[in-house]
Amino acid sequence: MKLWKNGAFFNGGKLAERAEAQGVSLENGRKRTIAYSILQKHNKGTDGNQLNIAFDKLTSHDITYVGIIQTARASGLERFPVPYVLTNCHNSLCAVGGTINEDDHLFGLTCAQKYGGVYVPPHLAVIHQYAREMLAECGAMILGSDSHTRYGALGTMAMGEGGGEIAKQLLGRTYDIAMPEVVAVYLTGSPAPGVGPQDVALAVIKEVFGCGFVKNKVMEFIGPGIQSLSADFRIGIDVMTTETTCLSSIWETDETIREFYAVHGRESSYKKLSPGEGAYYDGAIELDLGTVRPMIAMPFHPSCAYAIDDVNANLADILDETEQRAKVSFGDAVKLNLKEKIDGGKLRVDQGIIAGCAGGGFENICAAADILKGKDTGNGAFSLSVYPASMPVYMELMKNGAFASLVSAGAVVKTAFCGPCFGAGDTPANGALSIRHSTRNFPNREGSKIQGGQLATVALMDARSIAATAANKGILTAATEFDMEFSAKKYVFDKTIYENRVYDSKGAARPEVEIKFGPNIKDWPEFPPLSDDLLLKVVCEIHDPVTTTDELIPSGETSSFRSNPAALAEFTLSRRDPSYVGKAKAVRDRTKEVEAEAARAAGMLAKLNPAFAGRAQEAGLGSVIFAVKPGDGSAREQAASCQKVLGGRANIANEYATKRYRSNLINWGMIPFVYSGPDSELPFANGDYIFIPDVKKMIAEKLSHVTAYAARADGTVSEFSLSAGELTDDERKIILAGCLINFYRG
Repeated sequence: MKLWKNGAFFNGGKLAERAEAQGVSLENGRKRTIAYSILQKHNKGTDGNQLNIAFDKLTSHDITYVGIIQTARASGLERFPVPYVLTNCHNSLCAVGGTINEDDHLFGLTCAQKYGGVYVPPHLAVIHQYAREMLAECGAMILGSDSHTRYGALGTMAMGEGGGEIAKQLLGRTYDIAMPEVVAVYLTGSPAPGVGPQDVALAVIKEVFGCGFVKNKVMEFIGPGIQSLSADFRIGIDVMTTETTCLSSIWETDETIREFYAVHGRESSYKKLSPGEGAYYDGAIELDLGTVRPMIAMPFHPSCAYAIDDVNANLADILDETEQRAKVSFGDAVKLNLKEKIDGGKLRVDQGIIAGCAGGGFENICAAADILKGKDTGNGAFSLSVYPASMPVYMELMKNGAFASLVSAGAVVKTAFCGPCFGAGDTPANGALSIRHSTRNFPNREGSKIQGGQLATVALMDARSIAATAANKGILTAATEFDMEFSAKKYVFDKTIYENRVYDSKGAARPEVEIKFGPNIKDWPEFPPLSDDLLLKVVCEIHDPVTTTDELIPSGETSSFRSNPAALAEFTLSRRDPSYVGKAKAVRDRTKEVEAEAARAAGMLAKLNPAFAGRAQEAGLGSVIFAVKPGDGSAREQAASCQKVLGGRANIANEYATKRYRSNLINWGMIPFVYSGPDSELPFANGDYIFIPDVKKMIAEKLSHVTAYAARADGTVSEFSLSAGELTDDERKIILAGCLINFYRG
């Protein structure tokens, strides 16, 4: 794999350093990418460099749509202005918290009826598979409240964002960003038999994640290697681009994609997409697909990827590296001992899962069935579960015999559900290692609880190698070790499954419908506007290189409470800093202890500047967290809104891992401060108070930075500078108003 760090032109079907012969400038070359044409088509503004995007369609699932619609309702929602699809693939089991999950589903159905949306009942499809089958169109744009909203392989530029950005679209507003850079992913060759899309995806993620090569950029897939890939294979690579921290993705389209649309009865949604001659890319990734080997991403990130052969050859060393990573995430709270899983020089795993938007596709499951046909998974600790991504896929796997091969081998087949991906299904035993064709393997994402002394881990693999491992009774095995031909079964899509169960308003709102509110569904609390000055107590300090949204607000069992802001907020940072909630609430509620601390801080500040004494006491009081690089992973807005509910006013970071998390902070009226100094030399510490005078002026007048003062526990005061980065005019207004709801409600 080669990274073109200095940009590349696309000439004659190949990447080139220069394009002078064609007389193409960088400016004109950038306009010849696929991404540029789609973005400008959806740009409602007049500045081609500052985009105001209106999306064609919107999607959400059942741990996001309640909060989104509640936000939009509080801001004046009357009807859904574009198709808005509400799927139910995260709280499908309805097994935790009494009736509240099904209450959310009934809320979703009645909102789809009232405001003119689409409602997909539980177990029918995971959010992204439904979008691929029913929503994607070449040249269109879709915004979803799930980070893996990626349909680029089908010619649709899709983005996953927090709920605030969905609410903006529902209110007729735009998605405002600077024109992103575009990075070509130039593919050549063809994958070896047994190599699947997850292998290719992990190889790319390993190469680009750590260096931030595609962070907040668009990945544009081009090159002759695309023609060797089926639509399902492309989709499997594409959905994992989220793990590179890119903004979005788009692919060249061809007859293979036309056939995909034809199979799904939507051939009119296809059109040819390709870059123009002389297209210029700000960077490029060049990959010969034939060089990719079966991969495994060891805990605790998709970028911790190795070739399976290399793991087997260097097992003790790689397991030791993984155990060292565990110490970064968990400290001394629990001990990870993966080396105890070495069995005769091989790695023995405990569980296999093929599921969701990444693994549950038709071809992945067919390939797994081919490998397992006539074999068995054994009757020991190892288990294998398979979740097709939609009922139409499920139906065809029943008809073509794939399920028979899987079930007779010992696999358990289940319905469309995202749970194994985020810790709400198939939680392994304590100490177990699960291999999964899903999207993420962050700490605790499989459902274990460090605070309860529980720790299981997940490694990511392709469905083919998971099946090969299952055939070897749980001994880690690459699919390429099996000398076989895959059946290459054809897919037939049965649209009547959706026609019979999905509620589709066809855009017609029914205002007379009453929304059904379960007792757990609560309104957002009132939030004050930004004050002239802020006095913030540091209530959490995280020095990990990256902090995921799973650590900011856990997935799994918390999902049932995402319709109740106050109840969900009790889980904030619970797996990373269990003391956070109590400390933040004490500041929010201005306990006697906090009042005394704040008065002491004001007295310290008065010695520095007498004018600060009164201002510090009258300043907006709140809490703040510091993290080196927060926000990798999920789009879930609750990572920010829960801090806000608990009285949070800002984050301070060296940088933000994703645009999504930073946008979530802004939409909830929290300032995304950046501190440029090293995290090892912070001018403040956990428990200190930070006074930020004239913060409102900084935001309103577009000042580049503000001077802050930390009242330290040792009685000293530290002066330092904070910036908030680039903010659009609307983002400034949202922060000044206190949150998105206040801004739109006026």
